[in-house]
Amino acid sequence: MDKLRILVLCGRSPRHLYVANTLCEAAEVLAIVQETGGEWSARKVLKKLRPKSFFRKLWRWLRDRRRYTGNREARFFFADRDPVLDHPELVKEVPHINHPEVVRLADELEPDLIAVFGTSLIRGELLQKGRLGMVNLHGGLSPEYRGADCTFWALYNTEPEKIGCTLHYIDAGIDTGRLIAHVSPEIRPDADELTLFWCSVKESAQVYAELMQRLAQGELLGAVQPGKGRLYQVKQRGLREEQAVERMLRDGLLYNLDLGLRVRWFTAE
Repeated sequence: MDKLRILVLCGRSPRHLYVANTLCEAAEVLAIVQETGGEWSARKVLKKLRPKSFFRKLWRWLRDRRRYTGNREARFFFADRDPVLDHPELVKEVPHINHPEVVRLADELEPDLIAVFGTSLIRGELLQKGRLGMVNLHGGLSPEYRGADCTFWALYNTEPEKIGCTLHYIDAGIDTGRLIAHVSPEIRPDADELTLFWCSVKESAQVYAELMQRLAQGELLGAVQPGKGRLYQVKQRGLREEQAVERMLRDGLLYNLDLGLRVRWFTAE
């Protein structure tokens, strides 16, 4: 069986590199595109310097500095190794994911599939590329948990059973495309938000790899999402919500749960 020929669009954090490496083992990766965020305009600078936007981003930066101290994410995904791509020669850097260079690359390489994880929102002409379309790994269970920080919001809503990731086809909406798979990790009583999210991603990487094999065999997957669910935005998460989740975890939100790894595939309708 021939491997699927894919173009990978991903972020630069250890979790993104881990997933990209897993896909490199499961498919024929033609290129790995990463955003540098290096293209600025006066409008973009002014928007970021608005007081409300500036202080929200500063708060998030300070919070994440504290949470990610000690390279926790790198150790989780790579143990004692450096968090690097196994095939750096495949990397193409662009200022943003909707840059014309990405469209040109997709036209030149003609991939069977475009596999996405950890980029900014994809818009425009790029949505039409890939013989089989584009697939995204989203860090929440769509449609109920779309957008940002979905593991956090599942905890906040006292729904730990709804923590997980979604593999879905990409359309013009935000995490609204046809469902391929839901992946929910084992829930351990001593876990925190980050480890639950990282466990979801690590398990999802293997399911993503399995998807490459299923599509290469001609299997048809993808079901229309049953409703719009709820879209969570970065700006909704503040100190009050953070404190509420910390309190619930201390009080035993994850205790006495019998929730192992759960994977649900969605066949084509």
